[in-house]
Amino acid sequence: MARYITSITQAIGNTPLLRLDKLTAKYGVKGEIYAKLEHLNPSFSKKDRIALGMIESAEKKGILKKNQPVLEVTSGNTGTGLALVCAAKGYRFICCMSKGNSVERVKMVQAFGGEMVLVDQAPNSVKGKVSNDDLMLVEKEAEKIVKETGAYLINQFYNLDNSAAQEPAAEEMWEQSGGCLDAFADFIGTGGTFAGYTGVFKRHNPDIRCYAVEPRGCAYYGHDIEQGAMHIIQGGGYAKCVSNVDPDTIDGVVIVCEDEVVDVTRDLAGVEGVFAGFSSGANVAAAIQLLKKDMEGKKIGVVINDCGLKYMSTSLF
Repeated sequence: MARYITSITQAIGNTPLLRLDKLTAKYGVKGEIYAKLEHLNPSFSKKDRIALGMIESAEKKGILKKNQPVLEVTSGNTGTGLALVCAAKGYRFICCMSKGNSVERVKMVQAFGGEMVLVDQAPNSVKGKVSNDDLMLVEKEAEKIVKETGAYLINQFYNLDNSAAQEPAAEEMWEQSGGCLDAFADFIGTGGTFAGYTGVFKRHNPDIRCYAVEPRGCAYYGHDIEQGAMHIIQGGGYAKCVSNVDPDTIDGVVIVCEDEVVDVTRDLAGVEGVFAGFSSGANVAAAIQLLKKDMEGKKIGVVINDCGLKYMSTSLF
């Protein structure tokens, strides 16, 4: 084994799997929750994997040229991951983000040398609650930047390398769990994690149940969309179809509400010592729901998506 690494990108991946025994005991549910601690990646999120995977794939395909700027539309975690990878590889990185996202993500991108383009939210939007309308405005701004700079747009919502980059993480989880998982639950953002993990899990065990997790009022796959509904779970729940997800791979949908997500996220820190963000709490809250009902006594896998340090300015902490 090498004693040192020569690039921070070599520290991405191989994260631990934690069984949340204290949390299941607190909530009085029968069964087990296995949490993949992806917040322990170098920029504190699972998106480090896709940032590295999409950049290296573009390099191999020749569609990302030397000295060409890299651009991405993001709620923050892909932005921090890309900023880290671009810093390590020497690319100029431009991050296009809604002003509705937490300021910590903005500062992290800038700390890695990335350039921030912050886009005003849509009328009637609320800071801290990024809607699909907000996302569309960011995408429109990104198109303008591509024309002006000739930047390579990562385009994570439509990039097949997004889900492919999550497959090694899924293989890690499967091996670490001993292949014991009965179900997997995942909050839908770009859909890359859901697609990457479920593809691997279904190959190992076609009977595993894979659940999409969505916020109340903004659940596209759960058929629960309320006009004007917004939520605080940054990084997903945009109430729209995402191209990375094949609806036929969804075995069920778990709808979570803001209060339970906040409670579970805080309990992850206070009970298990896992300092995570909203979407991680959404995943665990969904697993708790499942253990109370359809999956009582079963073993469920979830991903801890990012670190709570990215939310210190929000109502979460």
